Amino acid sequence: MLIRAGATDFPLPMPPRILEVGFGDGRFTAQIARMYPEWQILGVEISAGSVARALGRFRREGIGSVRVYHGEAGFALRNLVAPRSLRRVYVNFPDPWPKAKHQANRLLQRAFFRRLSTRLAEGGELLLTTDHEDYWKFAQAEGRASEVFHLETPPPPDFHLTTKYALKWKAQGRRFYHAVFRKAAEDPTPWPPLPRYPMPHALLAGSLPTLETFEKTVIRFAGGTAVLLEATRTLTPEGGYYFHSHIEEEDLVQDVLLEARPSAHGLYVGIGRFGAPLSTAGVRVAVEWLVGWLEGQGLQVVQRSY
Repeated sequence: MLIRAGATDFPLPMPPRILEVGFGDGRFTAQIARMYPEWQILGVEISAGSVARALGRFRREGIGSVRVYHGEAGFALRNLVAPRSLRRVYVNFPDPWPKAKHQANRLLQRAFFRRLSTRLAEGGELLLTTDHEDYWKFAQAEGRASEVFHLETPPPPDFHLTTKYALKWKAQGRRFYHAVFRKAAEDPTPWPPLPRYPMPHALLAGSLPTLETFEKTVIRFAGGTAVLLEATRTLTPEGGYYFHSHIEEEDLVQDVLLEARPSAHGLYVGIGRFGAPLSTAGVRVAVEWLVGWLEGQGLQVVQRSY
C-alpha cells in the first residue's frame, strides 16, 4: 500500500511497529515481512523508481503487511508514526554524503536520534548497516552525543547483507559495518505532527497583467522559506500563469506550482493542479504573497481563503 501524506488516513490508523528507511527495490523489506508476518512495516524511500519496483515486488509475493511512503524519512517519522510505537528501525546502506561540505545531509545526526527517541517504544532500536566506515563512525558519534541511546557494534547479521547493494559490494570484497542504537532515554522536546491547512486560494477582480519578466522572490517566515522562482505563461486559450515555487519547512521540502488563471468567478489564485502538494504554512505564505503582488498590479481581492 502506498501512503499519500495528504490522505485522510494520516497519521496511520494502525501505528507501524517497524520502520525501514531507504528500502531500495524492497527485497530486504520483503524478507523481513516473511520472517515476521505479524509485524506492521512502514517503508520510506525518496526514489520514485524504487517505490514502484518495491510495490511490484510486494504484490507479486503477496506481502500485505508493508505500507510504503514516498518522501523524506524525517517527515514520515514525524507525521506518520505515533509516539512510542516503533519496535525497530532499519537503515541499510544510507547515502554517506562523503564530501565534508555535504555532511549536513546525512540522516543519522544528533537531532534525528533525539527525535527518533520519541517514536521508539521502550527498548526500541535502530540498526545501521553500511559499507562506509566514516559514516559508521560519524553515526556512532552522533548517537552518543544525542544522550538518548546505548550503542553496540556487533558484526552485521547475514540477512542484512542480502540487499541489492550489499550483494553487489560483497562481490567486490568490500567490508561491512554494523551498529545497534538502543533507546535509553527520550527527548522531552515536543515534536507534534505538522499542522494541516485548507488549500489556500483567492479570487480577484481585474485583468491579469502580461508579465514580461518576473524576479525571483524569497519570503522568510517562522519555520521556513518560500521562494517563487519563475513565472511561465500557460498555453490554455483563456491564459494564465504558473509560478514555480520552492518551499522549505522543518522536515519538509516541496516544489509547488502556484497558478493565476481566469475562472467563471474571477481570477483564481492558488495551488496548481500538479503533483500532490501538501497544504502547509509555507504554501499558505507563498499564496498570500502572490495575491498581494497581484493586488500591487491593480487587481482587487473578492474573496480570500487562507
